[in-house]
Amino acid sequence: MAESKKRKKAAYVPPRRAGRDDANPVWLVPTIVSLFILGVLWVIVYYVSGAKYPLDIGNLNILVGFGFLIVGFIFTTRWK
Repeated sequence: MAESKKRKKAAYVPPRRAGRDDANPVWLVPTIVSLFILGVLWVIVYYVSGAKYPLDIGNLNILVGFGFLIVGFIFTTRWK
């Protein structure tokens, strides 16, 4: 039976990246947590106040609260 040829040179290994490029920015996690808390509090205040607060824009307050939550979730995609 025939033998396969041996590899003459080593397989390519890419060089390691220097530094901490893969670290999160310092502001990322506090911003995400703040947006989540702000979004939840916005919706809670809207319901508890009987639709009078935080702004006098009616049911759009729910969209504003969920907007903060959505932006927080979008920022989580940058989290490494």
